[in-house]
Amino acid sequence: MFGSLNSGAKAYAQVGIETGVVAASPHRLIVMLFEGAIVATRTAIQQMQASDIPAKGKSISKAIAIINGGLRASLDKKAGGEIAENLDALYEYMGTQLVTANMKNEPALLEEVLTLLADLKDAWCAIDDQPTFAEPEMPARNAYDPLAPNISTLVKA
Repeated sequence: MFGSLNSGAKAYAQVGIETGVVAASPHRLIVMLFEGAIVATRTAIQQMQASDIPAKGKSISKAIAIINGGLRASLDKKAGGEIAENLDALYEYMGTQLVTANMKNEPALLEEVLTLLADLKDAWCAIDDQPTFAEPEMPARNAYDPLAPNISTLVKA
C-alpha cells in the first residue's frame, strides 16, 4: 500500500544527495564527483571479485560517466591551460583503463584508477576553498542598537 521500506529509504537518501548538491560550492561539487567515481570503482572491484559481471559493468559504466560527464566536462581548458590539458589526458586514460578492466576482467586496472582518483581527490581537497564574497563586518561594540534600552529615558527609583 505505501511501498517498501527499502524504496522509502532510497527516496530519503536521494533527497539528501540532491540537497547536498544544491547547497554545495563548486569546489565541493568536484569533491563529490571524485567521491562518486571512487565508490563506483571500489564497488566494481568487489563485484569483479564476486564474479557479478552485470553489476560490475554497471559500476564501471557509472565511474566512466562520472569521470567523462562530470570531472572531464568541468575542465575549462582555456582558463586552466596546461593543467587542464594534463587533467583531460589523465581522465581520458582513466576511462580507457576502466573499459579495458571491464573487457579483460582485470582488477589491477581498477585498482590503478582507484589510486589515481584518490590522489586527485586528496590534492583537490588540499586546495583552500576561498569564499567568493566578503564576509560582513561585525558592528562596533558601541554602535547604535535600536533594541537596547535607552538609559536616558529610564526612570530612576
